[in-house]
Amino acid sequence: MKSNSVFHSIQFTDIDGSERSMAEFKGKYVLVVNVASKCGYTTQYKPLQQLAEQYADKLVVVGFPCNQFMGQEPGSEAEIASFCEKNYGVTFPLSSKIDVKGKEMHPVYRWLTQKEKNGKESNDIGWNFNKFLISPEGEWIGYFGSQTDPLSADITGKIR
Repeated sequence: MKSNSVFHSIQFTDIDGSERSMAEFKGKYVLVVNVASKCGYTTQYKPLQQLAEQYADKLVVVGFPCNQFMGQEPGSEAEIASFCEKNYGVTFPLSSKIDVKGKEMHPVYRWLTQKEKNGKESNDIGWNFNKFLISPEGEWIGYFGSQTDPLSADITGKIR
């Protein structure tokens, strides 16, 4: 099976408990970000929302809350959703809390971080707000660390 067909087959549970599929986003770029509410990079929610709005016709941002880095996402799904909406006006999809590393790593992160699955590159998630850009066809385009501003040309320059 080709790596791009694999990406669009990955399922996740959204922050409200509904089952979702990456297949919903076929035909659009997808920026996958592991997020946390109590991190020094939490302010990136604002440019992530701007990016989602600015490129709404061709890009979907999907946030995956994770509490694996110094307990910086301790809240419940309801608390996370409320925090994101109230403080940053987040309207892009958020998942339920997941693991982005280790033996309980979510399937989307297995695909994103393992070359044998994505066909391009392996990456370790070392902190919150790591970003992965996926093409409209489901192909892995690039990895961007926590320090990369979501509105940077490194990311926007790859959205055609």
